[in-house]
Amino acid sequence: MTSELLQKAIEVTVAATSSGALVPLDTSLTHLMGDGGSRFELRHLLSATPKHLRASGPKPNPFLPWDQRLEVDRIGESHVVILNKYPVQTTHMLLITQDWQPQTGWLSMEDWRSLARVDAMTTGLWFFNSGPDAGASQPHRHLQLLPRSAGERICAREDWFQRCAEGTTTSDQDPLLHSAQVAPIRSTLTAEMLHQLYLALAADLGLGHPTTDDCPRAAYNLLLSRQWMAMVRRGREGIRGFSVNALGFAGSLLSTEVSDRQWIQHAGPEALLQAVVSGQS
Repeated sequence: MTSELLQKAIEVTVAATSSGALVPLDTSLTHLMGDGGSRFELRHLLSATPKHLRASGPKPNPFLPWDQRLEVDRIGESHVVILNKYPVQTTHMLLITQDWQPQTGWLSMEDWRSLARVDAMTTGLWFFNSGPDAGASQPHRHLQLLPRSAGERICAREDWFQRCAEGTTTSDQDPLLHSAQVAPIRSTLTAEMLHQLYLALAADLGLGHPTTDDCPRAAYNLLLSRQWMAMVRRGREGIRGFSVNALGFAGSLLSTEVSDRQWIQHAGPEALLQAVVSGQS
């Protein structure tokens, strides 16, 4: 059964596409085999490269104000759900703050409260890129949601997250775990529980704490489902022409005309992930 929020997102998608406010990206899809049988998705951009993926200087804030044609719903007084203007997947939604909050700051209790309200209506894969070095394209606070229906696979690397959450994989077996933490979730998502878990993962990765640090000490990606929360500490934004955000760790990669696809076919997708967490070339 489609939730009311998701149904509204579908209706807004139709209208926004018709008006030109929504610009879906045209991509081709191939798969890359990773370690342990992981099957990464590699989408190659066929459309013109959108502005947010181009290397450039300061940009105007597209969320202040946001395009009303992309608005799905207001979440209390603090947040609003809008559609991603340049989606690869339909109904890709953003949970943004109505007033300015920096993407590089700590996620607040109000952020988690709004996320929990949305997730109670429409769930899926949530992700957050903490700043430019983590693949964020905009400086205004926004969390992202790729909706999933009941029984649908959360992401290509779902099994990896589940193994890490259960503690059946160690950093000796998987070097990526030197820069990542995955915690299981065994209860309904609440703001208090999510906030505490978020701060615990940040502490484990040496990112500090809001009581002692104005902002996290390094860039990071956050991924969240109803079964686990994961955090990855970043060393650099990309390598070999690949820009990597949280979805890269979920197993979804995007290449453009400047990406070295021959390299990733030879080295494998985990080599890309290792490079952006270690900061090495």
